[in-house]
Amino acid sequence: MSTETARAASPTLRVAQLNVGSLLEPHWDRRRDEVVAWLERLQPDVVCLQEVWEDASNANTAAWLVEASRGVARWHWCFGGFPFPDGLWPDPSMRFGSAIFSRWPIERHELIALPVDETSDDPFSRLRSELLYAHTAGLDVFSTHLVPAPAQAYHRVRQVLAIDDAIRSRHRAGTAMPPILCGDFNAEPPSDEMRFLTSHAVIDGRSTYFQDAWPIAGADGAGLTQDPHANPNYAVMNLPPKRIDYVLVGDPFRRPRGAGVIESAALAFHEPLTGIIASDHFGLLVEVRWPQRPS
Repeated sequence: MSTETARAASPTLRVAQLNVGSLLEPHWDRRRDEVVAWLERLQPDVVCLQEVWEDASNANTAAWLVEASRGVARWHWCFGGFPFPDGLWPDPSMRFGSAIFSRWPIERHELIALPVDETSDDPFSRLRSELLYAHTAGLDVFSTHLVPAPAQAYHRVRQVLAIDDAIRSRHRAGTAMPPILCGDFNAEPPSDEMRFLTSHAVIDGRSTYFQDAWPIAGADGAGLTQDPHANPNYAVMNLPPKRIDYVLVGDPFRRPRGAGVIESAALAFHEPLTGIIASDHFGLLVEVRWPQRPS
């Protein structure tokens, strides 16, 4: 049985998550081949990518991956991004954001703007953060990238509240599978923003619940997605080890045949297959029970 046939017969959803760093980090011309090599190895069903870009003179970096990944699947995909604030990037046509790939047609997609701190002197704080939504094969998939500055937890809290609102308004009750939320949250598990998303914190009288795949089903280790000891792309930033990239899955409670139960989680894109590591982030591969999986 071929890998593709085996995957189609399995009642699971394979989700890959990676911040590809295709704009701000060096050697994208080599790292993009590494991303493709990993996609060929992982054979995911859905892929969420952040730090994807395009402009009037350059093709979308996710489009390049789609064209180069013919050995994986005939990807259906969407992209959504915003321009940088004035003074941060010379080309106003540039759009910076997320992409979602799916093995199945994407029936609708939407780019949702998250709150920014318009009063900040730091242009990165005013950079428009995105939540990209795609509905595919009955799944509601979301990819996001929150404000990066460690000191701006107050800002990320506003953003996760907005994400919760957006998902609630788009995910219909009674859907077989819970929503899938992936991204680079720039926040570690003990933070208020991540504790809110996983129902360990109440903010402004509100709470919500997503399963964090790593503590539920992760392989051995801390699941670090930025590790200066293992990733030279990250080591040059002089920052400590962190787990800031996540695959989050909504509540599986009483869904038919265990739909939405997280079955496995592992690091991905964390070892060089072509001689270079794919990004300054490590990625994730998560398997979620999906009894209604289409062929």
